[in-house]
Amino acid sequence: MIKNIRVLLVDDHMLVLDGLQARLELEGNIDIIATASNGLEALEKAKEAQPDLVLMDVSMPILNGLEATKRFKAEQPNVKILMLSMHNDKEYILSLIQSGANGYVLKDVSSEELVQAINTVCQGGTYFSSGASDSLFSLAASPKQSDDLTKREVAVLKALTAGLSNKEIGQSLNISVRTVETHRQNIKNKLDIHTSAGLIKYALANQLIE
Repeated sequence: MIKNIRVLLVDDHMLVLDGLQARLELEGNIDIIATASNGLEALEKAKEAQPDLVLMDVSMPILNGLEATKRFKAEQPNVKILMLSMHNDKEYILSLIQSGANGYVLKDVSSEELVQAINTVCQGGTYFSSGASDSLFSLAASPKQSDDLTKREVAVLKALTAGLSNKEIGQSLNISVRTVETHRQNIKNKLDIHTSAGLIKYALANQLIE
């Protein structure tokens, strides 16, 4: 039996929280287990509720989304973090990725896309809504000097930066999940890049993302 995704919602606007909860509870595989109004409260509630994913606003009082993400990754590293924001500032998005966020969704997306983002992140992928992706595309990144990647490694890297999970990559390339994991590690070793943000910057700089 497939386990439902346990979600903690975090936003300092009650109307937003109520709307998100009402919409996401319509999904058969998502359980809203708790809500919080700031990052500090989210950290405390997560210790007891044990969510699979935290859907969190960026701009909040007491402890904002950026600082909360850093603490989540330090204190509860297995929890997936999906950021939700009105802002698509490229440097801020990159800062959140570098802090450990698994995805970034703008608040103007459809509810269907938000559900897709939640599912993608919980399956081990990363997700950026179109507006956030456009901002990342505009980043000027300098190519790293590295050994050439093989064609298969390039294909895996493209899939990773598109937010696909290991399972989805394996299915699309007709290889096993273990082989995908091996390619991922080889890519990181060859490029000496060990974060999702770094891989995205490399892919952008080398025009591997269409």
